[in-house]
Amino acid sequence: MQQHQGNILIVDDNKSILSTLEILLSPLFNKVTSLTDPNQIISFLRKEEYNLVILDMNFNAGVNTGNEGIYWLKRIRELYPDISVVMITAYGDIELAVKALKEGASDFILKPWDNEKLLATIKLSVQLNLSRKQVSAMRERENELKKEMNRDRKDIIGSSPGLQKVLSMARKVARTDANVLITGENGTGKELIAYEIHRLSGRSEEILVMVDMGAVSETLFESELFGCVKGAFTDARENRPGKFEVADKGTLFLDEIGNLSFHLQAKLLAALENRAVSRLGSTRVIPIDIRLICATNKNLEKMISEGLFREDLLYRINTIQIEVPPLRDRGNDIILLSDHFLKDYANKYNKPNLKINKPAYDKLLRYSWPGNIRELQHTIEKAVILSESDVLKPEDFYLRNVNVYENRDNIPTIEEMEKNLIDLALEKNNGNYSAAAEQLGITRQTLYNKLKKSAK
Repeated sequence: MQQHQGNILIVDDNKSILSTLEILLSPLFNKVTSLTDPNQIISFLRKEEYNLVILDMNFNAGVNTGNEGIYWLKRIRELYPDISVVMITAYGDIELAVKALKEGASDFILKPWDNEKLLATIKLSVQLNLSRKQVSAMRERENELKKEMNRDRKDIIGSSPGLQKVLSMARKVARTDANVLITGENGTGKELIAYEIHRLSGRSEEILVMVDMGAVSETLFESELFGCVKGAFTDARENRPGKFEVADKGTLFLDEIGNLSFHLQAKLLAALENRAVSRLGSTRVIPIDIRLICATNKNLEKMISEGLFREDLLYRINTIQIEVPPLRDRGNDIILLSDHFLKDYANKYNKPNLKINKPAYDKLLRYSWPGNIRELQHTIEKAVILSESDVLKPEDFYLRNVNVYENRDNIPTIEEMEKNLIDLALEKNNGNYSAAAEQLGITRQTLYNKLKKSAK
């Protein structure tokens, strides 16, 4: 006897009817569950995924109004609109059956029933549910795809040897489905390398889904990555696919993977090893086909030695490792990126004639950029906003008080230290020269003279 896909929940206070339906349906479907108490319906639907509920119209002896059946039909349709509901009714209750159809029942079964007609009705109702689920899943994935595709994509800018080495490795690995771990300091553009690998891969026609693991709370981890069904937790008001499902056939990028807590790492590892997930609140296993890229600014080897990161997870995610160089090691890429950001923000703030002069470029090149490209971008934007002329000079760029020579072997000169103090004073006083001069214990004119001297 051929078995059909589907789980069925039968609800009837007549135990002989339950037994008869169980014997008839169990060999044909994945799972058949019986209930005599309708008050348990919702808890059962929350615990397991059902495709069909076979529901009696009356549950109290001597009561034949059908109101109880209609009530529970409405509750099921309200909470789980995709589930098919077939009503069991006596021959004389045709009007009730019609009312049930108007309330959303997919069909009804007359008592006593003909087995062939009953089986045909049940098979069609289960198939209806499976079709609804397929359409819902496609709609859910489409909504998530739209969100992902609306993200801004940025170009990789630079020609330094370090960056070219990274791009060369990205091109090689892109042709495979190997898992990639991208490492590097904050703000170096690791997500852009992930996008480049996806763009050059055989999955480029599919979606790249980005997840910031540092922004995912522990309580929402499973629903965010694996999805959830309606009613799985308090705020689960609808079925929603997780990032794994959305990324199916495409690429999943897990940024800041080092921020994931140890016990959640085990759940991530299980999904990667099984290549399947189950939505929170459901037991249905959903196969996934993804290309995995992860990124971190942390030393995962050190975290393993400290018991903070799973060694087996590291082996799973870093078939290939790519190290993105910090901005301070990329030389003239600082100039190229500065010009790029200047063009963007000059247009944004309606200052189309803005230029950066050479002394200002020299200042940008000397700085160590601990915040990397992200810091440079914010620095350029701030300078554009506060600019009072068409030429951006050294004093227009307010940089953090860090040791710009921390990566050099030589000790900074007095002139260099003096310049750092002036930059710090200007930054602390929001570019106010009089206040900066007073804080430094010099006149405003002396401050101007020192700035001109350092700019030469």
